[in-house]
Amino acid sequence: MNQRTTLVPFAREAGTANPGRDMRRNSFGSIGSQPIVLAGATLLVILAGVASIALWRAFTGTSPELDRVVAARVLQARTVQASEQLVEKTKGLEATQQESIDQLQVVQDQLSTVRRLLAAQHTETKRLSDQVTTLTEAIEGLRQSFASAQPSESAGPPVRNRVIRARAHHAVNALPQRRTSKTRS
Repeated sequence: MNQRTTLVPFAREAGTANPGRDMRRNSFGSIGSQPIVLAGATLLVILAGVASIALWRAFTGTSPELDRVVAARVLQARTVQASEQLVEKTKGLEATQQESIDQLQVVQDQLSTVRRLLAAQHTETKRLSDQVTTLTEAIEGLRQSFASAQPSESAGPPVRNRVIRARAHHAVNALPQRRTSKTRS
């Protein structure tokens, strides 16, 4: 069972001794016999295309690169202009905001002044009200003393009335001085 089996090569066409060489010959044979001519023709087609593009640009006077550069500069100029406008508007808004803040501060100052004046007026009104109350009480006391003194003495009312008037006058003048000294201290 140890026999060697030998493979018999398939029958080949007559005249072909090397199969790899045949394949190279067939592939170059389909391109042509001179590959330099093919490369030269390809080079000529490429050069003709480049020349036609150059001629087209020269005759039309437009170049996409120049157009792009000009468009980029225009966009850059517009951007700068828009930025400047935004800066100006921002400065305007800041100025307006500062004016509003200043006006609000003035109004707040005026409001605090009005509040102080109102408080002072309220204090003054209360002081005057207290003085009026004191005067009313003094007058009422004088009336009562005058009413009680008049029926008992009929001969001497003018002297007694003068004394009562002097006391009332002294009491009225003394009360506001005491009130003013209390409110000042």
